[in-house]
Amino acid sequence: MKGRKKDLLLLFAVILALAVFLGGSEIQSVEEYYLVHLDDVKEDSQTVTFAIDCADVFAHEKDLDPAVRPFLPEDGRVFPETTLVLRRGDTVFDLLKRVCRAKNIQMEFQGADTTAFGSVYVQGIGYLYEFSCGPSSGWTFLVNGRMPDRGCSEVRPEDGDVILWTYSCSLDRLGPVGTKR
Repeated sequence: MKGRKKDLLLLFAVILALAVFLGGSEIQSVEEYYLVHLDDVKEDSQTVTFAIDCADVFAHEKDLDPAVRPFLPEDGRVFPETTLVLRRGDTVFDLLKRVCRAKNIQMEFQGADTTAFGSVYVQGIGYLYEFSCGPSSGWTFLVNGRMPDRGCSEVRPEDGDVILWTYSCSLDRLGPVGTKR
């Protein structure tokens, strides 16, 4: 009888501890966490405007790999222009990763340790890869309308910057400031 009371007390204590833990903890999936923390814009937040666009492929559909077409958004906006909060130490690549995780956008990249330039190389976003739309096509990014002279994992955006990841079917014709020549 005594052992049974101890067992019941132990069971009660475990249930109580679980109730306190679960009641005081908000359990979120990875997707929920990133969605919630993507939009934590407060009055004193440092922010950037961020977008991912692939509209250039529609001007070059003859060169587009037909297997990719079903994955492309009709308006060319993989991710619309959105205000994001900057976190201490964020790079352009960190913001891209955060958005892709939060919005469940497919992305593939090579780490900085495997590239010749010592920066992350973005191979594909939304199933659109380098060479998917011709021999000079691929992803690049602009900060305030200019193409930086460093890779995405080396560029640290500042408050108010406008960051655009853009897929170009003619990267060889991009000028030093990221505009077509």
